[in-house]
Amino acid sequence: MTFQFGPDYVRAIAPYQAGKPISEVAREFGLDETKIVKLASNENPLGMPESAKQAMIAALSEIGRYPDANGFELKRAISAKYDVQQDWITLGNGSNDILELAAHAFVQPGHSVVFAQYSFAVYPLATQAVGGRAIEVPARDYGHDLQAMAEAITADTRLVFVANPNNPTGTFVPAAEIEAFLAKVPPQVVVVLDEAYNEYLAPEQQYDSIDWVRRYPNLLVSRTLSKAYGLAGLRVGFGIAQPVVTDLLNRIRQPFNVNSMAQAAAIAALNDSDFLARSAQLNRDGYCQLTAAFDALGLEYVPSSGNFVLVRVGDDDGAGARVNLALLKEGVIVRPVGAYGLPQWLRVSIGLPEENAAFIAALKKVLS
Repeated sequence: MTFQFGPDYVRAIAPYQAGKPISEVAREFGLDETKIVKLASNENPLGMPESAKQAMIAALSEIGRYPDANGFELKRAISAKYDVQQDWITLGNGSNDILELAAHAFVQPGHSVVFAQYSFAVYPLATQAVGGRAIEVPARDYGHDLQAMAEAITADTRLVFVANPNNPTGTFVPAAEIEAFLAKVPPQVVVVLDEAYNEYLAPEQQYDSIDWVRRYPNLLVSRTLSKAYGLAGLRVGFGIAQPVVTDLLNRIRQPFNVNSMAQAAAIAALNDSDFLARSAQLNRDGYCQLTAAFDALGLEYVPSSGNFVLVRVGDDDGAGARVNLALLKEGVIVRPVGAYGLPQWLRVSIGLPEENAAFIAALKKVLS
């Protein structure tokens, strides 16, 4: 007799596919690692700030001990930066951890979760992992249709995911639309506002989501230090919500989910405003560099508020995979998004000027 372990909804999950690492591409195509350009995972091309590196070195002497399970000093830094009390904060092993904690805390088998078409792949994965029912709302101009999402909420809905800016499309929802949406959501439904790319917003786009948290007990704002702060390899994220939400998240959070080196680096990075400003400026310049090339090549792209651009590289459903493979052979790693229902498109992270130039040259060669 053959036994099947675990519930059907877990066995049905297709594991998350991360971007290819440089070492794998080098092995697969016989390339020199030092000449490969990776623009696939929305990482900060500047790497980690020197302030964070020095903080990690200083923390090495305590590496033989467990980290602070409650992350007091890191929470204190977040508390000071966002003007919230520490019991409004949940620490995560990256912001993915916060998203999954929310699903585990608020969704039971049979409950529904609402999110937008073309939004982050973790939303349906987190929903499926807890036996939830996904309600995927058709996108509007590759982004969130918040009016339709509000109308899609049913009596059994317990969670709504909203990404702003959205990954992988880069679309942005203005503050007034989000505020109007929050006012429509029933109080028993938790809204997760995923702001992984918030630090890349233009000044005229920026808004105070923490003020909304003070007004809406069912709002959870999720942030990460993996993008603009340059700490992707350390996995540090956090959520801000009222204690009625964070109390539940912290009951199921793993006690040592943010390690001591990550906590030390995160405190330094949060206070390094110069590095954040440099990262934002580099991103703005790189966005102009990439989109100017796309315009010259006559390629359609989605205007982006993140640190990446979604570009259409062909008309047939095999275009994205075909161009992606050709770019890999040229030593350039980008992200195919066929799994998101966008098989004609590629998502390209914004890199250093020379990395962007290498991608543009390879793309021209491939498309010709």
